[in-house]
Amino acid sequence: MNRNTEILSKIIDNVEKVIVGKRRSIELMVISLICGGHVLIEDVPGVGKTTMVSSLARSLNLDFKRIQFTPDILPTDITGLTIYDPKTGEFRFHPGAVMTNILLADEINRTSPKTQSSLLEVMEEKQVTVDGNTYKLSLPFMVLATQNPIEYVGTFPLPEAQLDRFFMKIKIGYPTFQEEMGILSRFRSNNPLDQLNSVADADSIISIQQQVKDIHVDESIHQYIIHIVRSTRNHNDVALGVSPRGSLALLHASQAWALYQGRDYVIPDDVKLMVLPVLAHRMILKPEASLKDIDSITVLESILNATKVPIMD
Repeated sequence: MNRNTEILSKIIDNVEKVIVGKRRSIELMVISLICGGHVLIEDVPGVGKTTMVSSLARSLNLDFKRIQFTPDILPTDITGLTIYDPKTGEFRFHPGAVMTNILLADEINRTSPKTQSSLLEVMEEKQVTVDGNTYKLSLPFMVLATQNPIEYVGTFPLPEAQLDRFFMKIKIGYPTFQEEMGILSRFRSNNPLDQLNSVADADSIISIQQQVKDIHVDESIHQYIIHIVRSTRNHNDVALGVSPRGSLALLHASQAWALYQGRDYVIPDDVKLMVLPVLAHRMILKPEASLKDIDSITVLESILNATKVPIMD
């Protein structure tokens, strides 16, 4: 096991001290982190979305802020604002919630589209512009947003432009019987999150983020990714296919997974594993697709089955 794999495994193992039986979801969250991406966690209330994000922040000893999105949240609550100081006669910048390393945007779809759009610059360029002044964010920076897929009253669906800026969309899901037994036992007397210690720091994450870019990707893997993405644009059940931003996200996610596995090169299986969490939320299906009980996952699985896998030495 090389040093990078060891650090990432320590982070994942540490989060698992709190979150029971959801290693795959934790792995995807960490993969997004080392790619410099953001994550949308969509699941029903009470399965541990907020706890998982808090556990990641504690494991990395990073600055963590949470903002509960409601209809009355303003863009300035997120980005910050400048206020006149009568004592000095100058305008002073008061940072918003985004001035942190890990931002939990809880129930992001409960705030207005205007407030949602205030995150676009932050997520894409890792900076905020307030009253003509630009402020860079501290690195590493990551937005983890949650939303409830069942309750739609009083919500505002995320626009396609914002969905496309989320590196991955993941689900946690209900625990199995044995996992829920473990949850009851682990949380019976106290919350293990309170005793969670950090196992990595900002410098180690930034270093790994740089090394992800050096993972070798053969030209045949590039072609494999493009064939998959282009197939979403030509599929009969798809109204809007995956953008080039999605192609890049799939490439970087595959590189990160290879690094996590201790390899310095990408294989087709890396791409296959990353296709669903990276691409599914970037597609819009035609209305008639739901009548045929077809969703984005079904479409992508059919594309993977129909796409020729490159043979590598």
